[in-house]
Amino acid sequence: MSTDENRTTMAATATRYTVAPGYRVNVRSGPSTQYPIVRALPLGTTVAISCQKYGEWISGPYGTTKIWDNIAPGEYISDAYVHTGSDGLVAPRCA
Repeated sequence: MSTDENRTTMAATATRYTVAPGYRVNVRSGPSTQYPIVRALPLGTTVAISCQKYGEWISGPYGTTKIWDNIAPGEYISDAYVHTGSDGLVAPRCA
């Protein structure tokens, strides 16, 4: 299997997590509200978390946390809006 095929397979099998119902969550270019918004997630979406990083403390429907989820290259959302079932990291730390 080539590296590209392996990445595609890993992305296809990644665990997806539900974003809090009723929220259009802003996706930012870094782990803080000081970073620009790059897009907003549609209602009822799920996300695959590739890695996680500590950043600004945020309060949301799933508690208060400083964990931010990397959902695509250069795209972060606060873990306070993602139902991971954990108060800790559920993915590797971002480099």
